[in-house]
Amino acid sequence: MSSDFGKNLKVSIFGQSHSAAIGAVIDGLPAGYAVDEEALQAFVDRRRAKDVLSTARREADKVNIVSGLFEGKTCGAPLALFLENNDVRSSDYDELRVRPRPSHADYTSYVKYGARDHRGGGHFSGRLTAALCAAGGIALQILEQFGISVGAHVLRIGKVTDLPFDPVKVGKADFCYPTDFPALSAEAAEKMKAEILTAKSECDSVGGIVECAATGVPAGLGEPMFGGVENALAANLFGIPAVRGVEFGNGFAAATLRGSENNDAFYYDGDTVKTVTNNAGGVNGGISNGMPVLFRVAFKPTASIFRPQETVDLEKKENVSLLIRGRHDPCIAVRAVPVTEGVAGLTILDLLLGAGKDTLNRRGD
Repeated sequence: MSSDFGKNLKVSIFGQSHSAAIGAVIDGLPAGYAVDEEALQAFVDRRRAKDVLSTARREADKVNIVSGLFEGKTCGAPLALFLENNDVRSSDYDELRVRPRPSHADYTSYVKYGARDHRGGGHFSGRLTAALCAAGGIALQILEQFGISVGAHVLRIGKVTDLPFDPVKVGKADFCYPTDFPALSAEAAEKMKAEILTAKSECDSVGGIVECAATGVPAGLGEPMFGGVENALAANLFGIPAVRGVEFGNGFAAATLRGSENNDAFYYDGDTVKTVTNNAGGVNGGISNGMPVLFRVAFKPTASIFRPQETVDLEKKENVSLLIRGRHDPCIAVRAVPVTEGVAGLTILDLLLGAGKDTLNRRGD
């Protein structure tokens, strides 16, 4: 299975939804960078299921770092971490051994691997994003020591839209929410909650869009054509289960504009080159231009819904009806916010490590 990514910073994710634990190994972290384990735990806790808007599965998600740190700093060795799985109900998935859930990886993993762990989706489960989130939290802390900040929010749930980031002026101060829901507008947060609860009450689910920005990213990261900033981010973001689309800057809306409307004019702000607008999302020709890197990620509605659905019995080779049991989020996008930040952090740190510049000598000690 291809469960690793990164060129200079190599990240590997391991475990299954109902295995003893899930975890990550990060190889290539430079030595000497402080890691605040309490802050890391607080970051991972943002992803945890806590209320009626999320799954009833309640995992502690305690991050256990077993190597890679010495006296609170990275030491150059591979950093390994794991999170235990405790609140599992494997019997809920017995029927899925031979009856694949619609729009899940159940059927495709059966075709490809034959023998598989069907409990909770196994290695294909969104549960593994907890480990991905933890790995990303470490990268985000290191990026902060370079003056790079990453933040995200739920831009849309169903038909409800939040306030967007200002593509030019977005900064670290914008990466906070007025309520416990990850939206910039308190009014939008309440409407989004209602949208999710309505879908849940109807035994259904709803999709959403997460908007993410990285500020302080220096100009010059990335390579043209196949090694671009967008290429790396898109490839890694698609590793998050349920992602169906990624767009940068104006994204698909750029196709409806003229060049005179979409172009970003350059100007000098002191000795720094900036752009008046940021329709490109901070990237030109695959290379960062110094403006905020801005992108949006579309998440499909949760495939596991509590309504009868049509599928097949792979053993009996017949069409059957399936009623899914188990515990599932009515909307994936909400808990995907810190995961999106984490993947962006890992990707940008990977690009920074390959930049060939002396920036890594600055450790913020």
